[in-house]
Amino acid sequence: MAEVRRREDQDELESEDEVYEVVDLTEYARRHQWWSTVFGTSSGPVAEKYSVATQIMMGGLTGWCAGYLFQRVGKIAATAVGGGFLLLQIANHTGYVQVDWKKVEKDVNKAKKHLKKKASKAAPEINSFIEEATDFIKRNIVLSGGFVGGFLLGLAS
Repeated sequence: MAEVRRREDQDELESEDEVYEVVDLTEYARRHQWWSTVFGTSSGPVAEKYSVATQIMMGGLTGWCAGYLFQRVGKIAATAVGGGFLLLQIANHTGYVQVDWKKVEKDVNKAKKHLKKKASKAAPEINSFIEEATDFIKRNIVLSGGFVGGFLLGLAS
């Protein structure tokens, strides 16, 4: 019994003296990216993974879906805006609604000034987004070309 207790005490001492490895989380995150676990270790830029035909097909299919949805949503939005405008014109013409055009003009000018102020502040964010998008398109030119072609076909269908 004393022998067993002595071994347990020795095991406790050894476990307290264990050496722990310090892991730098930023390095770990760079080496073990989430897409590596989802898509495998060979994931990276699309141009390195798939053939040109596969990239064009993937881009074309996603572009067609996006174009088709854009067309459908655009038609619904145009119908809603046009119908609302038509109803307001009819209401104005029949006398149900009186429009104070001087106030409308004043509010539009005020909105223009406000937009000009906001546009000058937002320009760096927009430029960085455009640079990122341009870089992505350059790195994945075949996929992007397929997407644009599919998008145009989706708009036409």
